[in-house]
Amino acid sequence: MGNTSCMFCTCVEQGNIGVVERFGRFEKLAEPGLHIFNPFAGQYLAGILSTRISSLDVRIETKTKDNVFVQLLCSIQYRVVKAHADDAFYELQNPDEQIRAYVFDVVRALVPRMNLDDLFEQKGEVAKAVLEELGKVIGDYGYSIEHILMVDIIPDPAVRTAMNEINAAQRLQLASVYKGEAEKVLQVKRAEAEAESKYLGGVGVAKQRQAITDGLRENILDFSHKVEGTSAKEVMDLIMITQYFDTIKDLGNSSTNTTVFIPHGPGHVRDIGEQIRNGLMEASTAQINVE
Repeated sequence: MGNTSCMFCTCVEQGNIGVVERFGRFEKLAEPGLHIFNPFAGQYLAGILSTRISSLDVRIETKTKDNVFVQLLCSIQYRVVKAHADDAFYELQNPDEQIRAYVFDVVRALVPRMNLDDLFEQKGEVAKAVLEELGKVIGDYGYSIEHILMVDIIPDPAVRTAMNEINAAQRLQLASVYKGEAEKVLQVKRAEAEAESKYLGGVGVAKQRQAITDGLRENILDFSHKVEGTSAKEVMDLIMITQYFDTIKDLGNSSTNTTVFIPHGPGHVRDIGEQIRNGLMEASTAQINVE
């Protein structure tokens, strides 16, 4: 990795550590810098190891407790321990394969005891278990596990589709509940508004009838005082006849072409007056009873 050497000297770059042997036997570790060797005494640089953090991605396919096949993508970050670089150099021929094998073993022993939902919720616990177990084993070979990240959990495509459909159905069900509650509140408010409207309308009609009754009574009393010899009944008949002709006049001046046939003989006018008078007296009596 960019290290230079000749027969008598070798330069070990920063971030690396060298392994020095004498006659094929480990002698010492060479720190970064310039090192001079005596080849005639059998001393030479056997190899160089990087002490930088390395990353290894491991994809594992396994089955959960509820019989769902999933793929887990783990990212393992490890490095060579400087003090034990000789163990890393001599003990493991292919550290990546060894780490991958241990990760497979731990994950496939732990995940089958968890349901799929628990696996998504506790993926950090899975990574922690892998870190603890792998750290115990790989530490004896001069390596240190820095971090283990559970990058992704990928269920079978059919399972993912089913999970999405279940989630969508639950959300639709919840939306239906909220919609029903909203419609219920709307209907209650509409009924309350209608009841209040009818109540206010009834109050308005009662006040209108009371106002008409009071106005007629004042007119009758005023007319009786000003015109001597007239009775209340005669004044009432006169008012009814006047209102009757005013109504006919309004119908005639209307812009519409609707024709209304109204009996207009003296007897009919008297009957209409009696009906209006009786209605007003009944309204006045009802208003007095309410009060």
